[in-house]
Amino acid sequence: MLLFLAEAEIQQMIQKRQLKIQEIKHSVDLSEEDADRAIAEGVQVFTSLKESAERGLNELINTIKEKQKTTEKQAEAFIKELEQEISELMKRSTEVEQVLHSEDHLHLLQSLNIQQPPPPKDWKEVSICPLYEGTVVKAVAQLEKTLSKEMKKLLEAELKRVQQYAVDVTLDPDTAYPKLILSDDGKQVNLGYVWKNLPDNPERFSRYGAVLGKQSFSSGRFYLEVQVKGKIEWTLGVARESINRKGHIFLCPQYGNWTILLRNGNEYKAGTYSVVRLSLKSPPQKVGVFVDYEEGLVSFYDVDAAALIYSFTGCAFTEELFPFFSSFFMGGGRNSAPLIISPVRVN
Repeated sequence: MLLFLAEAEIQQMIQKRQLKIQEIKHSVDLSEEDADRAIAEGVQVFTSLKESAERGLNELINTIKEKQKTTEKQAEAFIKELEQEISELMKRSTEVEQVLHSEDHLHLLQSLNIQQPPPPKDWKEVSICPLYEGTVVKAVAQLEKTLSKEMKKLLEAELKRVQQYAVDVTLDPDTAYPKLILSDDGKQVNLGYVWKNLPDNPERFSRYGAVLGKQSFSSGRFYLEVQVKGKIEWTLGVARESINRKGHIFLCPQYGNWTILLRNGNEYKAGTYSVVRLSLKSPPQKVGVFVDYEEGLVSFYDVDAAALIYSFTGCAFTEELFPFFSSFFMGGGRNSAPLIISPVRVN
């Protein structure tokens, strides 16, 4: 009987390892597909950029050549006019010299019919100034505009790709700071004024207005979107399971969290040991959070603008990760709008 159980256990172990081999092979196939797609996208984008750069260079050369032709024509016209004036002046000079050497000045003047010459042109103000200044800068600015468009396309494609890893996340009331108000469906949170009499279990934040998601992740990729519209302060990201829940939280990876935050309505920051200020073109209304556990990557996106806000790279994850939410403070009612975990819609 014991031998039979041992044999069954061995067969089960063999089966598990065979399944693991299949899983690894499948992961390699998926990785190869991702690599091919990434290469194809890269080739397309860089080919487009190369073509734009070559087109811009050709336009720049043609513009400069056209300006040079215009300059040459202008110079030729000036030279022709100057030569004509010199010819007229030389003719006048000859006529005047004849008058000066003639004995019958009156008769010679009448025969030559010398008239008062027109006032001479003031050539001091005339110059040839090739207008090349700013030509290259303008061409580079146009190339940057094209690059910006291509980058936007690339980011839109990247956002769509990470949205494929969307997960259904709900808030865990057992972790919620006692002043937080959670919706019944576990999708919304904001900060209230009343301290609720809740059990001070080990999972609960007792000094920081935060709550974790119920779902945890220890491998693979996951993505979620959070509406931050109407808020003047918030913190979003992920935290490891062992994050300090009973004291002050330092927002940086060294203390087990990878977050971005808004303070004072317009100060966007990345929670790092030396806080990184973020310069955003417009305030995001919905923030996407993407994690690749094996790659050690946490990225944040402005969903509506399809723009990358910030990425933590080279992270060494060793514990389960939980989505992390903080409504921070009430601000006299100005921060009363909730954080909302939104359904992900791929455009």
